[in-house]
Amino acid sequence: MKKINLILLVLALGSVALFAAGAKEGVNVDFNAQLEAGTKPVDVKVLAMKGPTAMGMVSLMEEAKKGVMDGNAYTFDDLATIDVVVAKLAKGEVDIAAIPANLSSVLFNNTKGALKVLAINTLGVLYIMESGDTVTSIEDLAGKTIYSTGKGASPEYALKYLLNAYGIKDVTIAWKSETTECVAALAQKPNSIAVLPQPFATAAMMKDPTIRIALDMTQLWEDVQDRQPFPSTMMTGVVVGQSSFIAEHPEAVSRFLDHYAASVEYVQNHHEEAARLIGDLEIVPAPVALKALPYSNITYIDGSEMKSKLSGYLKVLFDQNPKSVGGALPTDEFYFIR
Repeated sequence: MKKINLILLVLALGSVALFAAGAKEGVNVDFNAQLEAGTKPVDVKVLAMKGPTAMGMVSLMEEAKKGVMDGNAYTFDDLATIDVVVAKLAKGEVDIAAIPANLSSVLFNNTKGALKVLAINTLGVLYIMESGDTVTSIEDLAGKTIYSTGKGASPEYALKYLLNAYGIKDVTIAWKSETTECVAALAQKPNSIAVLPQPFATAAMMKDPTIRIALDMTQLWEDVQDRQPFPSTMMTGVVVGQSSFIAEHPEAVSRFLDHYAASVEYVQNHHEEAARLIGDLEIVPAPVALKALPYSNITYIDGSEMKSKLSGYLKVLFDQNPKSVGGALPTDEFYFIR
């Protein structure tokens, strides 16, 4: 139990760092005037997990190598897996982190509001793949077996939500522990079906031309949600920040959010250059990144739109399993709106 509590505390601390960006609503700071007055640059330590949630940061990572940016001196730690991110957050070694969307809610609840979410950085990256051409609509999944990872986590809740929403029955979900096992299952038998995230989905298609994208789960989600009063979308990651850093350096966090939004825009509009940077950082090989970027749903959404989309997404998860969001939907204090 102590170990679980420590992990939760670690993650929550990491998430809070990002909230600093908009700790004070309506703040209008003349950053250049501060710099001219000799204000000391603020050290901002940032960390992201390997995968799509880090791809939108690559332009900012590159620009930060040139030196101080509008008063922020960035340090981007090595991209890491979730356990490493947790450890560094626990030790206070990073100020800002990109983490899974539902995890941010879990941490908020388990640390009594020690973090806030500042922006959505990645929408859905899950795709239903097939080594054949028998699936052209979600109705074609009826009576089939689907290989997937993520049992007890967001992939399971998203898949089951869509199957229920579209009234698809008699589907067998064969759970695997690793994404590579799902890829292997696709390759072993024609017309096999699996749920794969990007960029693994693209890598699988590049390796085996019989594998294709059959259905975009994010689009299926939005088609269902379009009929709701307050439509949400499927999502993967958010940016969060440590509250102590937010309270001490609200202007620096606001500058970070502006820099991050510009980085995402660059990645969205310059795929070849972004893919090269992604490859250089060893997130995924550049050729895979180039083909995966159009399907990775990298984005930047903050403010009231972020609150609407994220709260709706968390509500869908909560309705299936309250534990998936930390036992309760987060309160309004969870969402930072600058």
